[in-house]
Amino acid sequence: MGRTAQPAALKLLVGRAEGRDSGGRPVNPGPAFRRLPPKPPSWLSREAAAEWRRVTPGLQRLDLLKEEDRAMLAAYCETWSVFVLATRDVTKTGLTIQQVTTRPDGSVSEKTIANPSVAIARAAGRELRGFAAQFGLSPSTEQALSRGADDGDEDDNPFA
Repeated sequence: MGRTAQPAALKLLVGRAEGRDSGGRPVNPGPAFRRLPPKPPSWLSREAAAEWRRVTPGLQRLDLLKEEDRAMLAAYCETWSVFVLATRDVTKTGLTIQQVTTRPDGSVSEKTIANPSVAIARAAGRELRGFAAQFGLSPSTEQALSRGADDGDEDDNPFA
């Protein structure tokens, strides 16, 4: 699997000169979005709202947030909230739990099963990685979008 493209802001931080990356190639700044942070939705859960407050300042400092990111950022934050709740449950109750079943005849059986919160945390973790790959918390898509707006220069390919 190939390397994930770095956002323009990160390429410029380690660049050799103004507007150039560490290899001396010009860095395409990406699409010209208005860089204003979105307002958080009022319906975010408490954990999601805390995550929103945690990540938006850093994204804003790097000029990676735009108003259009509100829905995706809210979805990321709510997914984080699910991940945290599931992980807390696994920490509290363990990887396995006792399942008690009462049969129609009144007898009770008990068996150990995998804690459903493990699967929930795992699924939320996969979703979080997806958001990170597709959205500003690992903003490789900004750079991928800017490649689409390129004027056809071969400067990005040192072997061209």
